[in-house]
Amino acid sequence: MLENPQPEIDIAVVGAGIIGVACALQLARQGRRVVVIDQQEPGMGASFGNAGHLATEQVFPIADLSILMRLPAMLMDPMGPLRLDWKYLPRALPWFTRLLLNLRPTAYQRSVAGIRALNESSLSAWQRLLATLARPELLREDGSLLVFERAESRQAIEGLQARMTQQQVPVDYWSADAVRKAAPQLSERIQGGLFFPRTGHFLDPYRVVCELVEAAKACGVTFLKRQVQDGQLQAQGVTLITDLGRLAARQVLIACGAHSARLTQALTGKKVPLDTERGYHLMLPHEQERLPFAVTSLERKFIMTPMADGLRLAGTVEFAGLDRPPNMQRAWQLHRLSHGLLRHELSAEDATPWMGFRPSLPDSLPIIDRVCGGKVLLAFGHQHLGLTQAAVTAELIAQLLSPVYMPQPAGLPALERYRLDRF
Repeated sequence: MLENPQPEIDIAVVGAGIIGVACALQLARQGRRVVVIDQQEPGMGASFGNAGHLATEQVFPIADLSILMRLPAMLMDPMGPLRLDWKYLPRALPWFTRLLLNLRPTAYQRSVAGIRALNESSLSAWQRLLATLARPELLREDGSLLVFERAESRQAIEGLQARMTQQQVPVDYWSADAVRKAAPQLSERIQGGLFFPRTGHFLDPYRVVCELVEAAKACGVTFLKRQVQDGQLQAQGVTLITDLGRLAARQVLIACGAHSARLTQALTGKKVPLDTERGYHLMLPHEQERLPFAVTSLERKFIMTPMADGLRLAGTVEFAGLDRPPNMQRAWQLHRLSHGLLRHELSAEDATPWMGFRPSLPDSLPIIDRVCGGKVLLAFGHQHLGLTQAAVTAELIAQLLSPVYMPQPAGLPALERYRLDRF
């Protein structure tokens, strides 16, 4: 397989996270011979430790103009919710410059439209995908709640509700009494919140990847543990150079998240402005029954998601690149942030910290495209919405490759917004 000049592989998928595996399954179900390659076991990257929230309500880009005022704190506060490692600043500066340029009104609205189009299709796409696995129970479609504690935050909450309504995001304002009735474990300090009924959470994001892997294997997909070091376009397709030799395929799908830029440039010649939001979580194994659904704090800027194995505290964004070691104090800071948010403090006994890389582009939109004469497919850059948008991304990739006579799910977003050539 590793030295075949006439490819027997139809598509080599580089990346065994939630997006790569979901795409591989869809493509195999179209009758293609698919190989998935990753240097880790499937699902062990960002897909392992995400917040587990199906965040269809999050239709706004990762930053707004207030980031300019927050920049000093980002550089100085190592425990802040948004952190920029000052040693990484020279490398991050071009990316942040492009981020700021995308906050201009026209570009910002283009980003909102692109995120919203994917998010509006995400829940139904996940319902279809989980139905094919006969595992719909992995997703709890029970909504999510954004709470606030300070009276002066009410104006911000009402403003956010108005913006959400303008974008046709289903949202309800809940009084303090309504919050306590639905989630009695929350503190009396809660003044109210916004409830998003068309969201949900996954009981175990890693288990979802494992279920997709098993379904993909049943469809003939092969999983290889390799490190892809380079790639070359050939007359008959693509050759991938791995640490264990060469692998030839008619097409390649690059879906390796924050690690996608180098291979994309090698194959397409395009230098993609991809950076990483380093995200942290703290898993509390003795808190399975504390909350009925995912709860986010407006002021504290983190989320608590109930899962099968405990309560996951997640959030914070750190810009420090792919190479610097994790600062696990940021994960433990999430437990400190929870103090006072619930009636009784959360138990951190046997808690486990984690850090992973969210792939982010400066316009907050992913790249979903087919280039190089159809030999190279791209599906990366979903920032903190990778889990949310994985199923619809897989349908879009399948749509890019399917014959026109094959039926497609209705309502899929147009792909023009997500093209590589926008950079």
